[in-house]
Amino acid sequence: MASNHKSSSRPVSRSGIGLTGRPPSGIRPPSGHIRVTTGTPPGTARPGSRGPLGTGGVLSSQIRVADRPVTQQGLSGMKTGMKGPQRQILDKSYYLGLLRSKISEFTTEINKLQKEIEMYNQENSVYLSYEKRAETLAVEIKEFQGQLADYNMLVDKLNTNTEMEEVMNDYNMLKAQNDRETQSMDVIFTERQAKEKQIISAEEEIEQEKQAADGIIRNMSPEKQVKYIEMKSTNEKLLQELDTLQQELDSLNMKKESLQAEITHSQVKQEAVLLHEKLYELEAHRDQMIAEDQSVGSPMEERERLLKQVKEDNQEIASMERQLTDIKEKINQFNEEIRQLDMDLEDHQVTIDYFKIFARTF
Repeated sequence: MASNHKSSSRPVSRSGIGLTGRPPSGIRPPSGHIRVTTGTPPGTARPGSRGPLGTGGVLSSQIRVADRPVTQQGLSGMKTGMKGPQRQILDKSYYLGLLRSKISEFTTEINKLQKEIEMYNQENSVYLSYEKRAETLAVEIKEFQGQLADYNMLVDKLNTNTEMEEVMNDYNMLKAQNDRETQSMDVIFTERQAKEKQIISAEEEIEQEKQAADGIIRNMSPEKQVKYIEMKSTNEKLLQELDTLQQELDSLNMKKESLQAEITHSQVKQEAVLLHEKLYELEAHRDQMIAEDQSVGSPMEERERLLKQVKEDNQEIASMERQLTDIKEKINQFNEEIRQLDMDLEDHQVTIDYFKIFARTF
């Protein structure tokens, strides 16, 4: 009874609910109450705040952090599922620190890459120097190899007791061959220089022609320029088509050569080719005969056609006879003139002989 009297004599809380306040520390709360989530940010549960509470007591009250207005420092809502002690307020200083850490990481990486680049450049320069040195050493090795070959040949000559005259003859022969090759190399070098000069002059002429063509195109009227552009595009298309057709022709020629090679190695294929050619000739003869048969008309038409052809032939024969008569007359005339000239020549020769005899007598 005394305990009941004491509990009823406690003052009513400010929220107007007649429940008791916090229980003693030695008493555990009932198991039916809902515990507050451990991931609740600090400072969100304000004790003694006004508002309707549930019938289950303070521990079973629903805490709604989203109803609280956001502060100037950017306080976020309640987050759940956090593990371990972490920063809950993501303010300006947090992001500045994060940005500084990223900048330092980037700076470290950039320095690392710059060091690697410098190392690679050094290795590249060393490699280039080594490469040049290797080229010079290769030239020296070739020279030494030539000298070694000469010395080996000399040693062989000495070991075989070769006479000095034979050695000198070999030397003179090799020297003459070397001189001839040197002269030929000089000729080739001069020809190469001449060809290079010709190529340079041709390129200069081509460039001048291009500039002249560009000037002519610029001086054209707009209509002619449009027409020129169209014709140029058409020319490019035709050139492309020509290239494709040329490639097809080359492939067909290769195929033809391969088929001909196969035919030459097969007697059956040769006979088949001959039969196909004969068949083609027979088909062409058949088509010709069919065309002639179709061109033949009725007997009256054939009679008229033959009469017309006979008249044309007679006219041609008459004209040819007239021409033949004229030619014969001209031939007779020329023969008469030749005979007259022969007679004149004979008279002239007689006169010359007479004067010769007369000159001898005197």
